[in-house]
Amino acid sequence: MNDFSALDRLLHRLALANRAAGETMFDIDQQISQADGAAVASGRHVFVSGLARSGTTLLMRRLHETGAFRSLQYRDMPFVLAPNLWKLVAGQGKADAPRERAHGDGVFVNADSPECLDEVFWRVFCADAYIRPESLCPHSPSTDDINAFRDYVAAILKSADAPAERYLSKNNNNILRLPAIRAAFPNAVILIPFRKPAAHATSLLRQHRRFLDIHEKDEFALSYMRWLAHHEFGADHRPFRFGTESALESDALSIDYWLDLWVRTYSWLNENAPADCVFVSYEALCAETHSWASLERLCGLEGAAPKTLFRAPQRGDAAACNPTLLARAEALYDALRGRAEDAAAGSEAVA
Repeated sequence: MNDFSALDRLLHRLALANRAAGETMFDIDQQISQADGAAVASGRHVFVSGLARSGTTLLMRRLHETGAFRSLQYRDMPFVLAPNLWKLVAGQGKADAPRERAHGDGVFVNADSPECLDEVFWRVFCADAYIRPESLCPHSPSTDDINAFRDYVAAILKSADAPAERYLSKNNNNILRLPAIRAAFPNAVILIPFRKPAAHATSLLRQHRRFLDIHEKDEFALSYMRWLAHHEFGADHRPFRFGTESALESDALSIDYWLDLWVRTYSWLNENAPADCVFVSYEALCAETHSWASLERLCGLEGAAPKTLFRAPQRGDAAACNPTLLARAEALYDALRGRAEDAAAGSEAVA
């Protein structure tokens, strides 16, 4: 966030910090766009959602490169709830040079890069239902909220430079409301990426330490993540809590904390995600097996030639993990991999 000017920081604070301001911007944008959520409800939209560091960003970028979707992009910030209004005020803007994102993970972004920004909608309209002082919890949005989200997606599609009919979202917090996403868009494809648990936990711990350092040096960076309801790691980390389970084992500077979170998150998804959600093995995508081809068929993207490559993730520090906890995680990983292979085989049978 160090490259944000004083004006940039002021605009972000005005647009994102106050929920009432967000509701007002949303209402104005709805009037400008005359968006019709019912008209886009049956679309073959795609929602990517999983635990952070599971490959959701790279999967979203590869899907976005096909040109079949409209996603929210960095240029839609900070008035992310009013994409049509902001476009009228700010114009299209110039393409800027790509820069590595704050994660320091080799992913470069610019104004045209798609990003996880629609969580602002849920924070503005439903924060009290799922954001707790120390955790994020599953919630069941009301019918009015689901209809408003449809209208929001319709407005985003209307704001595209070229006509757009399909929406693409990458939002890890959506795992807390997948039944609502399915109710809003019954024909949407919901993809849940996962990766090997030791490697995943190692990556989460590394990012947590990195963002602790960033937030200690830059208070605005901490506020920015809070406004976007990005509590995955850092000084305002709030883990997912799925019920009355006990607190996570150890502390957030231990790999077992993140491995425990992995087990709880994917166990809950394995048992509670809508039946037609598709689990996606990130390792299979990296191996360039039939996994991407099956996703192409599933999403109606046959023949697409995206540029983003799925990079093999770094190895995890399995030796540092609690062996009993790691054994549970690996057994669950095998079960999820079986579900992913069944989904791929099913798409081939349909084709």
